[in-house]
Amino acid sequence: MQSRSPAPRASGRPRSAEADAAILAATREALVELGWSKLTLGDVATRAGVAKTTLYRRWAGKNELVVDAVAELFDALELPDRGTLAADIEGVVLQFARILARPEAKSGLMAVVAEATRDDALRERIRCSIVERQKRLVLAGRARAEARGELPLESDPAEAARTVDLIFDVVAGAVVHRTLVSAEPADEAWVHSFTRVLLLGLAGAAP
Repeated sequence: MQSRSPAPRASGRPRSAEADAAILAATREALVELGWSKLTLGDVATRAGVAKTTLYRRWAGKNELVVDAVAELFDALELPDRGTLAADIEGVVLQFARILARPEAKSGLMAVVAEATRDDALRERIRCSIVERQKRLVLAGRARAEARGELPLESDPAEAARTVDLIFDVVAGAVVHRTLVSAEPADEAWVHSFTRVLLLGLAGAAP
């Protein structure tokens, strides 16, 4: 089913950050209790204590709402400063795996990714709301590693951007596959081994 185009912002009353937070929290709660298939905007509105029309002023439909509810979970990711690139990577990957292990993240992310296979607008929303926003972690980690002398500086902006994309794809793809597809734990031992392989790849790609 194709998602509708984003609903136009209503003029007049300003959007409430408090209402947004309540709606996204209610969406995650409903995902855990009801699952994707039974979740409705009406149920979310009741849980959040808002009118259903309030949801439609903010989100075009269930797909977009769930993307934003899941994206908010990933916004909590932080890049720790543990002194080395390897330790920093392990810290953020463990955080990522813990978020993916949450029932609302599992059901929400798997559902919208499945829907996005036949919905270009939804795929773009996932890319903008989750993928592009979380590339900040790769950018920060790479800059810190370059400042420490752990990675060489990339003078070509286009090549640097491609490297960031590749690192993000490798990390996100591996952790999502491990936790959601293989249903195996991304524990400290696995994360340590994964980080070692990733760093070997980065060292091999360095000029």
